[in-house]
Amino acid sequence: MSLNSTPSAERLHIGIFGRRNAGKSSIINALTGQELAIVSDIRGTTTDPVLKAMELLPLGPVVMIDTPGLDDEGDLGALRVQKAYQVLNKTDIAVLVVDGTVGMTAEDISILERIKGKSIPYIIVMNKADLAAHTAKDIEAEDPTADHTTAPVLWVSAVTQTNIHELKEQIATLIPSGDTGRRIVGDLIKPSDFVILVVPIDKAAPKGRLILPQQQTIRDILDAGAVSIVTRDTELSHTLASLGQRPALVITDSQAFEQVACEVPDTIPLTSFSILFARYKGNLDSVVNGARNLDRLEDGDTILISEGCTHHRQCDDIGTVKLPNWIRKYTGKDVNFEFTSGTEFPLELGKYRLIIHCGGCTLNEREMKYRLKCAADADVPMTNYGTAIAYMKGILDRSIAVFSNLD
Repeated sequence: MSLNSTPSAERLHIGIFGRRNAGKSSIINALTGQELAIVSDIRGTTTDPVLKAMELLPLGPVVMIDTPGLDDEGDLGALRVQKAYQVLNKTDIAVLVVDGTVGMTAEDISILERIKGKSIPYIIVMNKADLAAHTAKDIEAEDPTADHTTAPVLWVSAVTQTNIHELKEQIATLIPSGDTGRRIVGDLIKPSDFVILVVPIDKAAPKGRLILPQQQTIRDILDAGAVSIVTRDTELSHTLASLGQRPALVITDSQAFEQVACEVPDTIPLTSFSILFARYKGNLDSVVNGARNLDRLEDGDTILISEGCTHHRQCDDIGTVKLPNWIRKYTGKDVNFEFTSGTEFPLELGKYRLIIHCGGCTLNEREMKYRLKCAADADVPMTNYGTAIAYMKGILDRSIAVFSNLD
């Protein structure tokens, strides 16, 4: 997969924060060498977070996020500020842009505390160095955060390009180390293994292409030197019979889990894309435990079904139609459902008895973990589509048996 085609969820997310007219958009344009963000002397030009996937050397594939000003005013302004703060939930590196002619303000200090509270690596950028050069030392000395000994602070000018290259280098030093060895499936297979991917093609499937988790899984299989064999659920039996050798693993779309489990012999390991991605994003233990709470539902309980992306829903949509029907049939309870999609995730979760999330293929790891933590803080169990389906169909234990280290 080329850098230009790197999925957004796999890119480093760099959030640019600051007050109106601090020069956030100018800094983005200077960093990228492109006119990505609208620059204006009018305060509050950026009214909503703007995300742009791009390549930024020496970092590689990133998502730059331009945010509304932290000092926006009025009822609408308060909503914009809230949107800016919500961007922190998906930010891997934060860049706080401060107007160097003014210095740190209450708004700057407030978001800086939130950044530190979320353990997000950050840098403070004192912009407009060309205008503030003669007072730079005075302004820096008056900085009420007294945090310069532990956080990098860099004076720059988006206008004259002063220290823009240095800013890129500083950001690169903040890249979270993380687990660079994370694999979707590559660590479960060996070179030359056959892996069967079961991909139902119904009216809900995107025309002319595979969905992102299927694409990424195929790529990881190729990187492992193994062979991916993609088939529809309707051709699975024939594929197994004519393969000529035992596949090392079968991976299925969650909707076909029950049928596939019946057709694939117990001697062949079986799992789903959704379960693989839960492990990939580091939350498989949580979603497995969350699925067991389906047995604890009572009449009148409310379940939140949440998707990370937005798409045109079909009449038999898995999130709004199939899952609710399966849950009612499995539990025999008269439960209620609420639905969210895209970037929206409720701030108050206390009214829900269970949260069932999609696989989160469009969400980066930080945002997925943020949603899991919100659920944990509210003492609401959370699982995902594939894990819940496997549990209700009685095949969860089989579908996680491939992970020997799972509790």
